[in-house]
Amino acid sequence: MNLFSYATLAGYEWQHPRLLLLLALVPLLPLLRWLLARRRRQVVVAFGPGGIRPDWRAGLRFLPTLVLSLSLALLVVAAARPQRPSEHLTQTGRGIDIVLAIDVSGSMEIEDLKPTRLEAAKRLAGRFVGGRAGDRLGLVAFAGQAYSLVPLTTDYDLLLSNLRSLRPGLIADEGTAIGTALGVAINRLRDSRAKSRVCVLLSDGESNAGSLDPQLAAQLAHAYGIRLYTIGLGEDGFVPYGRDSLTGKPRYVQTRLDETTMRQLAQAADGRFFRAADNAALKQVFGEIDRLEKSDIRTQRYRSVQDFYRSYLGWGLALWLLWLALKGTFMSNVLED
Repeated sequence: MNLFSYATLAGYEWQHPRLLLLLALVPLLPLLRWLLARRRRQVVVAFGPGGIRPDWRAGLRFLPTLVLSLSLALLVVAAARPQRPSEHLTQTGRGIDIVLAIDVSGSMEIEDLKPTRLEAAKRLAGRFVGGRAGDRLGLVAFAGQAYSLVPLTTDYDLLLSNLRSLRPGLIADEGTAIGTALGVAINRLRDSRAKSRVCVLLSDGESNAGSLDPQLAAQLAHAYGIRLYTIGLGEDGFVPYGRDSLTGKPRYVQTRLDETTMRQLAQAADGRFFRAADNAALKQVFGEIDRLEKSDIRTQRYRSVQDFYRSYLGWGLALWLLWLALKGTFMSNVLED
């Protein structure tokens, strides 16, 4: 490490940074010494007709002053105590493993949640992910089939990227395979050793596809110690869904959430059912789940400081001794000193 490079000096933290202001006075010392010398009574020395020829060695008389200035600058730097802190984080305890299972069927384009049911779910699920720390999260998307898009991971950027990519039509098979989605989530969670294993399932319809019965899937989740939170999205009845291509007026379609089944699934797996008919309710639901599922992770921060003033102090004292030695040589102007 180059002690005198700009990058090194700029990278320090200073215990007494105000002392560095004294560096501005160091260049003034040679000037002050020169002004005082001019005020002294000058000694006139007569030379022969030829005078004195210029000699480069005459400039060496400024070397002691330069050495003194460098010495003082280094001593000021040392007094300001340059340091490099380092922090270490240690985490103890266990996080939670959570799988988000999100419905991407065509009905998730309905606009009773703004801008659509799916977009609202993605946005608030993203905030939920951003609020977790130390937990492993996974992502399952389902329509007529279910697929694991992200395994359990602490790489939240990867999960958020896949979450943003969700769209209706991502899975070609039409329908809502809630049982299959729970089965895929259980496969991800069953071998987990986390203190708590959770599946959060978001859907806006009734299970009408897939080969695994939702009730059986909920019982499997309970058997593996997986808690299930189900969230029913949207309103029942006629709700806006796009616009008519000819008139431009909103179109309305009829939807129905099988709330009874969603509630039974949550109860079978020791969880809770939530109904989110609008954005505010969905935000409140995620906040409630975040409150219920807290990680038991304790973070300790250690801060250590490494001092570097000794190097600058050593160089400063060495130059000071060099200055004292030079004062006794021909380089010092004895007529001024």
